[in-house]
Amino acid sequence: MRNLLTFIICVASFLQNSHSQNNNNTFPDGTEIPAWFSDVSKIKIEDLGKQYIVTNFGAVSDSTVLQTATIQKIIDRASNEGGGVIIIPKGTFLSGALFFKPNTHLHVSEGGTLKGSDDIAHYPIMPSRMEGQNLDYFPALVNAYGVDGFTISGTGTINGNGLKYWEAFWDRRKENPNCTNLEVSRPRLVFIWKSNNVQLQDVKLINSGFWSSHYYQCNNLKILDLYITSPHEPVKAPSTDAIDIDVCTNVLIKGCYMAVNDDAIALKGGKGPWADIVPNNGGNANIIIEDCDFGFCHSALTCGSESIHNKNILMRNCTVNNAQRLLWLKMRPDTPQKYEFITVENIKGSAKSMIFVKPWTQFFDLKGREEVPLSYCDHITMRNIEFECDVFYDMKITEYDRLSNFTFENLKVKAKNADYDKSIIDGLTLKNVYLVPYKM
Repeated sequence: MRNLLTFIICVASFLQNSHSQNNNNTFPDGTEIPAWFSDVSKIKIEDLGKQYIVTNFGAVSDSTVLQTATIQKIIDRASNEGGGVIIIPKGTFLSGALFFKPNTHLHVSEGGTLKGSDDIAHYPIMPSRMEGQNLDYFPALVNAYGVDGFTISGTGTINGNGLKYWEAFWDRRKENPNCTNLEVSRPRLVFIWKSNNVQLQDVKLINSGFWSSHYYQCNNLKILDLYITSPHEPVKAPSTDAIDIDVCTNVLIKGCYMAVNDDAIALKGGKGPWADIVPNNGGNANIIIEDCDFGFCHSALTCGSESIHNKNILMRNCTVNNAQRLLWLKMRPDTPQKYEFITVENIKGSAKSMIFVKPWTQFFDLKGREEVPLSYCDHITMRNIEFECDVFYDMKITEYDRLSNFTFENLKVKAKNADYDKSIIDGLTLKNVYLVPYKM
């Protein structure tokens, strides 16, 4: 180990290099970013077809009276009549699981709240996807299965009402500290499966019982200006990831605020010793995260514990404050993984660790496979970053992990621990790094 107190470059050079990188319009592997990613125009409610204001069709604003059946009938009617937008007006509407159909949309008006029931019986078990596996599980409050063009809009709130679920989880953890996340029955807030050309904008997603929003096998997904929160005190909201991307291609996450008691953005895709050959699993590719603000979270960006292949991931122009980690590459020893061409750039803020790469051994199970699968991190770049952290470079690997072609460029970092182990990376480039150890 040695101290990273070299490579000090003047501020003018740092700023000049930062500016030049801002104009880069390519993915980390050098391919051109399509124009689709530059179109951040918002959905207009008048373009979504007939408007079905739920109170005009029998729904009642009452935070104690369940409206599931009434709202579902409105969704079904809209679909049968050729499509339209389901509008939650001002007020609070209590519901269990809702299932949007082809050509239907959801709009939550300013002052309107779609509130999730805290009774799991209102979320009937059905085929689903959780933690890197396809299984029968509880649906979310808002579900869209095979709904191309689905949108969620409006400046209102989708509230998971998760306190009872959180308390039940922590009670179970007291009984069994090794219990899994799936042992306690909890619903997600939003689940979208096999739906293309999807856009979510402006809404608030709060207090989810489980993951806040989960997107599985979707292509061309835009998540714009969402506000996603769950508490980490006084009662921690366990496993309430803000955005879970699971086997998706072409994803834009822009202008969002995320503060949750788990990972803010987690890339998933499968787990287990043969995860890379399971048909329902897959990789994530071409993902841009930009102009976002991160509050408390376990990590701003995570290649997750249920992840097998992530490529062309670009996180840029973001602020991070009070996070545990900026970038977390979870190396799961029982799963073959490849994280490649990941760039994190133009970042300001603070976290306990700037980059965290370590084996993730919770619930390790080779399921009879004799050889341990290898995992790879390749072409990982962090540049144009002004940051404060406890640990700059928090890495430890096993004999089954391969790290290669890491680049740290144009960094101005204050770190309590400025040590690093160069030997664990095959090809480490340090350029214009200004690292200052200090006492927190």
